[in-house]
Amino acid sequence: DVQLQASGGGLVQAGGSLRLSCAASGFSFDRYVIGWFRQAPGKEREGVSCISSSDGRTYYADPVKGRFTISSDNEKNTVYLQMNSLKPEDTAVYYCAAVLLPFFGFEFTYDYWGQGTLVTVSS
Repeated sequence: DVQLQASGGGLVQAGGSLRLSCAASGFSFDRYVIGWFRQAPGKEREGVSCISSSDGRTYYADPVKGRFTISSDNEKNTVYLQMNSLKPEDTAVYYCAAVLLPFFGFEFTYDYWGQGTLVTVSS
């Protein structure tokens, strides 16, 4: 079975850091792009960052550039999202998802989705 298991969310003060993990199983990890998305209360879901585990390409949405770093451990089939300098507006449920290469970015329908992990940033 395909599984994407997101974890690492929690409550943090503004300016703090969290690292989210997305553990993947049941599909060929190196043939997929793994993306992080988030949805804040009352807002639409938005793309945050994505990575191609085959060649390491990364992409960041403007609101998180310079603060978030995405990385991939192909031996563990896990993608990480290091989030630094967190702001209250980063508060959201964060989801990881996978889309088959060569698609890259947020403009495509992702094939697999994990459950969300809640990030709350207090001011």
